[in-house]
Amino acid sequence: MKILITCPPMLRGIDQLKHFFEEKGIELILPEVVQTLTEEQLIELVPQVEGWIIGDDPATERVFQAGVQGKLKAAVKWGVGVDNVDFKACEKLGIPISNTPRMFGNEVADMALAYFTGLARDSYRVDREVRKGNWIKPAGMSVEGKTVALIGIGDIGLGTARRLKGFGVNVNAYDPFSKLTAEEAQVNEILPFPEKLGDADFVIITCALTPSSYHLINKESIALMKDGVIIINVSRGPLIDETALIEALNSGKVKSAGLDVFEIEPLPQDSPLRQFEQCIFGTHNGSNTKEAVVRASLRAIELMFGYLGIQ
Repeated sequence: MKILITCPPMLRGIDQLKHFFEEKGIELILPEVVQTLTEEQLIELVPQVEGWIIGDDPATERVFQAGVQGKLKAAVKWGVGVDNVDFKACEKLGIPISNTPRMFGNEVADMALAYFTGLARDSYRVDREVRKGNWIKPAGMSVEGKTVALIGIGDIGLGTARRLKGFGVNVNAYDPFSKLTAEEAQVNEILPFPEKLGDADFVIITCALTPSSYHLINKESIALMKDGVIIINVSRGPLIDETALIEALNSGKVKSAGLDVFEIEPLPQDSPLRQFEQCIFGTHNGSNTKEAVVRASLRAIELMFGYLGIQ
């Protein structure tokens, strides 16, 4: 039996996980993956295996169709986000599949707060200037008493809200799918988007990417924000219309942005976003801690073995 793994964090930590597969006589297929494989690469690989642990790859109907024409029996999406996986195709083709929810809420929330404090005090820009031999002293922003618009109060959003509480900020949350009260979510209010968006000094995005949330942050919603707002996205790149964000950064409407994710990943070399020294950029790495990777990988293995009937 063979299992394909295309999730980069799991691949990087595979040495401490191999024994789970070796004990069951399972052969691992471990391609080199920087961010994702292409659809064509997957169409070649997936039919060769019984199980596939998916990263952020294009897990499309074409790929799954090719898989079931070969050996594929089950799949697991490593991590929380599922916007890259065609679950309806799996249902139609009879492929059992699941993601691994509630694995990274605290870790991604930690990253959101790193961007929050770093942008408030320009600490990342100061670091870059010191390395160049400069000794700058920008006046930062005191965060106590400021307002945060928190978009999404799932696992990551709730972790972010808990952390923000210690900073003495006011948190207005937005999540049409949440059944929590404001008290349960530890926020000031839960509002319909974009009500009171103009009150926010910071906009922190922690929601899932769905057809209804695609380009939620766009020219129109940015226009509702106050001048000099700071935007942070630790969820999925296409939640922000980058063309609109670039325009707002150029005009000063948006003071700065902390982006762990982008519409195209890796961020293209010619992206205009690279010109904004006041911004902080990541590599879609918010969930990546040693502890969290092991936790999510063990859950993915557990699910996969269950689907394949491996005791």
